[in-house]
Amino acid sequence: MRVVAQRVAAARVEVDGRVSGSIGAGLLLLAGFEAADNDADLDWMAAKLARLRIFADAAGVMNRSVVDADGEVLAVSQFTLFASTRKGNRPSWSRAAPPELAQPLFERFVRRLEKTLGRAVPTGVFGAEMRVHLINDGPVTISIDSRQPE
Repeated sequence: MRVVAQRVAAARVEVDGRVSGSIGAGLLLLAGFEAADNDADLDWMAAKLARLRIFADAAGVMNRSVVDADGEVLAVSQFTLFASTRKGNRPSWSRAAPPELAQPLFERFVRRLEKTLGRAVPTGVFGAEMRVHLINDGPVTISIDSRQPE
């Protein structure tokens, strides 16, 4: 499982001109899944993201988590995080989980985030053509892979 977490002042996802999810200050999460992902990956990632200290404290130091900062979280499924550009210039998506595996993984991940954060996590629409609007804060952008925990 891979997630690109962006600290945002605000973010929203639109599908067919309608907002499917929006947040104020917090984290925009772009989440990608591969077939080998399991509940341990989802649990680890949800906990990691909830504790990730990338919000400023009173001294301006990144010392607070999204929970500490009372921030919101918006999650968007994005299979392109598993793009391989090893051969040629056209990306291969062979490592990305097929939709019938990725959608339940994404839904379970969102439920785990909600439980960990203690609040609802709005989302995009799985498999839809989405427009993601965000106001980066910082910018702070962190890439996390459950198979390469750092």
